[in-house]
Amino acid sequence: MATFLLDTSVIVDVLNNKRERPALLLDLVKSGHLLACCPINITEVYAGRRPKEQAATEGFFASLQHIPIAPAAARLAGEYKRDYARKGTTLNLGDVIIAAVAVRGGLTLLTDNTKDFPVAGLSLYPLPKV
Repeated sequence: MATFLLDTSVIVDVLNNKRERPALLLDLVKSGHLLACCPINITEVYAGRRPKEQAATEGFFASLQHIPIAPAAARLAGEYKRDYARKGTTLNLGDVIIAAVAVRGGLTLLTDNTKDFPVAGLSLYPLPKV
């Protein structure tokens, strides 16, 4: 079974009960897969969280495995950001950190924004735009 690192957009969809994401994640868990997040996901979600969403947000994050940003992942993220910038492509800092955490951890990134994650070696589980 796989461990899926969730992209922040997927987490937001789950918290807002959008795009059938809660059912998808439940199916993955029922199939024996693990769901994970990293500190960047938490930062991005809390940056846009409304007060009434506090309990649901905390409950959902408590249900996930938490993957730290290790120094090797931080270095890799910096290299991604630099290397793509040299090619004329600006990548979001949060996205390159999430990608690097997934690559270094051997995790599959669950996202509906595959264009935001062009990095080599990243295993993607692309989601349909529902």
